[in-house]
Amino acid sequence: MKKSFSIFPRQMGFFPYVFLIYIGFPAFYLTKESGVKQLIGYGMLLLFLVTYRELYFLIGKRTFSYWLAVQLAIVFLFSLFYNLNYMFLGFFPANFIGWYMSKTGFRRGLIGLVIVEILPFIVHISRTKTFLTPSELIYFVPFLIIMLISPFGIRSLNRRIELEKELDRANQKIEELVKREERVRIARDLHDTLGHTLSLLTLKSQLVQRLTAVDPERAKLEAKEMEVTSRAALKEVRELVTDMRAATITEELLQVQQILRAAGITYQYDGDVDFSSISPFTQNIIGMCVREAATNVVKHSRAAHCSISIKLLSGKMNLVIRDDGMGIRNEQAFGNGLRGMGERLALIDGVLALSNHNGAVLEINVPIVRKAEAPV
Repeated sequence: MKKSFSIFPRQMGFFPYVFLIYIGFPAFYLTKESGVKQLIGYGMLLLFLVTYRELYFLIGKRTFSYWLAVQLAIVFLFSLFYNLNYMFLGFFPANFIGWYMSKTGFRRGLIGLVIVEILPFIVHISRTKTFLTPSELIYFVPFLIIMLISPFGIRSLNRRIELEKELDRANQKIEELVKREERVRIARDLHDTLGHTLSLLTLKSQLVQRLTAVDPERAKLEAKEMEVTSRAALKEVRELVTDMRAATITEELLQVQQILRAAGITYQYDGDVDFSSISPFTQNIIGMCVREAATNVVKHSRAAHCSISIKLLSGKMNLVIRDDGMGIRNEQAFGNGLRGMGERLALIDGVLALSNHNGAVLEINVPIVRKAEAPV
């Protein structure tokens, strides 16, 4: 099956297309040229567009550096032999330099960009025998500075995205390991609880068959013991199924502590420790919200410390999660995670509030209906 053609990688969205707007400026400058110089200029601009497309598909591959070198060379030739304003095409390779993950590749690309952008200035001054005027300095220098530091920002952003992907992969692996361990535990428990019991029932059934004609009374006693044994086995199965319930708040707090510490975030808990009076359904929802909030702290907050407080008040539970990170500008930063928490809490009439106070503060209040105590 043939792959459908795409101008740019689909995962890049509209960003590559938006950047193409800036090609209009050099295309306009070329209309002022004439003859062979104009023809060569349009040829180099077309090649520049080809390099721009190819670089998106070659990120992380060996040929990426070669195409980037071609793009830098085109910017250099334009700035040197056509117009100094062509130096602003350097924003294109500056973007791709930020995609280097290795320090060596990033350093070489940055050095190449500096040479391509600075050398035309030197040549221009030597040709005109005059330094740039104040108005020209105000025009060129700020953009030049932004251009030279932009690879650092893009590289930092890409590294953060990669770290988030690694964290997601690690969490998925942990979930798979937990599931595998749970399957092993269930198999072990089934073998330990039912294996011997079923073997015993098999032996007793064989014994009852032999005693039915020889000693009916003894056969009745053995059959009665089989009934008792089978009821005990049924009870063991029920207990085993009960152990497969959703995680409690206490278990989720332990998981959160491990997640935060693995991310290098210190953790502090303050509040109640006994949640046995809360129904399993409510505990499950609150536990999932705690886990989602801790994940958001790891992914978005850049915090060094996180504290969780859970207090059982009269008729309600108050849960507060604080971090000392960058805070939150708007609720959309949490995306589907925050909406998901709100939808879960709505099932138990809970509400949440998000605010800033030396970091992000997430507060959850849930009305609590305590479980009725078993009759004595």
